[in-house]
Amino acid sequence: MKKPVVAYVTGYLLSIFLTLLAYFTVTSGNFAPFITIALILSFAVVQLFVQLIFFLHLGSESRPRWRLVTLGFGVLVVGIVVFGSLWIMDNLNYNMMHSPNKMQQYIDKQAGF
Repeated sequence: MKKPVVAYVTGYLLSIFLTLLAYFTVTSGNFAPFITIALILSFAVVQLFVQLIFFLHLGSESRPRWRLVTLGFGVLVVGIVVFGSLWIMDNLNYNMMHSPNKMQQYIDKQAGF
């Protein structure tokens, strides 16, 4: 009964540590932008494994094939969320970042001027 509690607390503390590490990496401004992004992605991957091991108990699975399936599903979900978010932001950027003159023409056209 004590062992799962220790695993949850360890996973929780590691998750907080990784989140704070990512936060201070960004807010410190000590790194170049591409290094900051690489560090953030590295922390995210490590945190993914922390979540999988400490909260989904992948280390205590009796059948190792399920670990691979679970990991593949986790990678798929993260990929969908990341690339879907990037696609949505790119579409928003494309549709919303017109020049002020074009925006005024569009507003005038919609208002009937």
